[in-house]
Amino acid sequence: MTFQPNPGDGIVVNGTAYTVGQHPAAPGVAYAQAGRQGIVYQLVPVNGELHEAKALKVFFPKFRIPAMVYQSEHMGNYREIPGLQVSSREVLTPERNGDLIAEYPDLLYAVIMPWIHGCTWFDVISDQRNLGRSESLMLAKALAAIGSSMEQRGLAHCDLSAPNVMLPFFSEVKLPEGAAAVELVDVEQMYSPKMDRPDVLLAGSPGYAAHRTVHSGLWSAYADRFAGAVIIAEMLGWSDPAIVNRAWGESYFDQHEMQTPCERYFLLKKSLGQRWGTRISDLFGRAWDSQDLSSCPTFGEWLIALSSVSEEEVVEEAPAAAATAQEENSDESGSERSREVPADIMASLGIEPGTREVNDNVVGRLFHQARDLEKAGNLSGALEIFRSAYHFVKKDSPLEVELAAAIQGLEEQLRPAEESSNKGIKALLSSRKFMLSTAAAIVILAGSAITVNQILAEKAESRQMDAQRLAEQQAQEKEEAARKQEEEAQKQQEEAAKKEAEAKKAEEERLKAEEAKKAEEAELARKEQEKSELQAKYEKQAKYEAYLASLEEKKKKQALQEKYDNQAKYEAYLAQLEEKKKRQAQEEAAAKAEAERQARARAAQQAQAAQLQKQRSQNVVELVALYNKAYNAQVAGNKDRAKNAAREFIALYNKDKSYYKTVGKMSSRLNNLQQFISDDSHWIPKL
Repeated sequence: MTFQPNPGDGIVVNGTAYTVGQHPAAPGVAYAQAGRQGIVYQLVPVNGELHEAKALKVFFPKFRIPAMVYQSEHMGNYREIPGLQVSSREVLTPERNGDLIAEYPDLLYAVIMPWIHGCTWFDVISDQRNLGRSESLMLAKALAAIGSSMEQRGLAHCDLSAPNVMLPFFSEVKLPEGAAAVELVDVEQMYSPKMDRPDVLLAGSPGYAAHRTVHSGLWSAYADRFAGAVIIAEMLGWSDPAIVNRAWGESYFDQHEMQTPCERYFLLKKSLGQRWGTRISDLFGRAWDSQDLSSCPTFGEWLIALSSVSEEEVVEEAPAAAATAQEENSDESGSERSREVPADIMASLGIEPGTREVNDNVVGRLFHQARDLEKAGNLSGALEIFRSAYHFVKKDSPLEVELAAAIQGLEEQLRPAEESSNKGIKALLSSRKFMLSTAAAIVILAGSAITVNQILAEKAESRQMDAQRLAEQQAQEKEEAARKQEEEAQKQQEEAAKKEAEAKKAEEERLKAEEAKKAEEAELARKEQEKSELQAKYEKQAKYEAYLASLEEKKKKQALQEKYDNQAKYEAYLAQLEEKKKRQAQEEAAAKAEAERQARARAAQQAQAAQLQKQRSQNVVELVALYNKAYNAQVAGNKDRAKNAAREFIALYNKDKSYYKTVGKMSSRLNNLQQFISDDSHWIPKL
């Protein structure tokens, strides 16, 4: 029987009674959350508070692994780490929960753990929910503290992503005092030097995986550093509305943008520097440009940097502040040109303050870019570029008129006519957000070599000729279509009248014949129906009796089969434990034998080294004696005897000359004896 509970269903796990919780947003549906490895159900204790609720994680068949028992026992040692509350886990096994698993086979090796209240970081990003400065800093510090505590113990989550970061801080349920602001869930892939490598490894989540290093899966002590840096940067950036509005969707970055010099990266890094300081932005830059996970900043570095930032401190005034001040001081004449781009942004673009005019090349590039996007079907992108160009053209110029018409046409295509007429271009041009985005677009698109006047001349002439030809062609087509339509309508009316008369006559004859036939068939049908109803009644009764018999037989077979299956699983589990013990014993014996072999090898090496040293010491004494013998023979006038002693010295020296040349004055003795052999007039000095 599959485990598909309804809200309010009771279940007893390890002697504690629970009821299945109801989804707060869908009455009548069980509170469940689906993940990559299974489904998590909320269990509310019958005798307890809501904050004491448990999570029952039912794994998909692929992830029902017996080793989960050992893994959960080991993870229980980390339950006291803030943010790892889900490490307090109990696994449902055939030994302890046989009756429950027999009723619901899906619960084999399911895990029961604390339910984490609150939303996920994924929910915050998807809802484009702006955070306050203090909220962003608090969440980022909490995540950095969790990561730092885990790194100090050699741990890593290995699938750090927005859906796996819970935020009890935003929970509507009253939590006990001291509850963590951030909690990590879905910890089945956790790395620990004391745990076995999982059979199935995940390669990280889109928007958080470092594409340079992730290929076959994440499982190391450094696995969280890159994803952690991205999430911390997102949490800090979510106090900036400009960053929130630029989010890709379910994460700030698109997976294809990871570790590339994309626009979102530069916007986020700039925002971090302006709002939180260069130290924070530099840490994010290190992670983004890292060649491997171990090169990313540690969570300890993040925690130190975040601890030095004040909740009230504004590190650097953003250009948006100047724009706001300028908007507030703008005149109230109602003209669409009453608001200007902030002076500091104008200066950065090389535009003279007090004017909206820019280089014709810039506007030309904008114009062409918008037309290309429009042809490609990207109307919203084309509209944005047209708006950017419109703000920087001369007032009452031909280009201004053309751009205004293009903007109005695209607005009518993208929105209903009444909405477009209410908003128009005036509201657009007075928008502070638009002016900032316009400035950014100018920076990106500047550089075209075609001037606006050339564009206008060519476009205007071409459009005028096309419009004239189109008008003449449309007029001719309309006249021809109207004439053909009149002739066709008249012909259709005549044929319809003729067909209607014939159809009416045929219908009358058909109705008469049908009435006679129906009367005859009705009597036959009545008799046949009575007979078939009686036969159906007999057949139904026979089928029902056969169904009851087959159902009873099926229940017996199923009960017997389940008994056999459970016994087989239990025997397989015992065999697996025995095999594991044997394997461990073999590994320990092999390790012991290897240690003894290495000890014997080291002893032999030491004895050999001692023997070699002893032999070398004896040879040094002999070399000195041979040298002195040669010296004394030369002094006595016996040169032949001196040469023989010198040759014996050289032969013995060459047997281990790399060693003897480092001993005392052996090299000098060798040189003197070699000179004496080649020239017996050379006098051997006394050394």
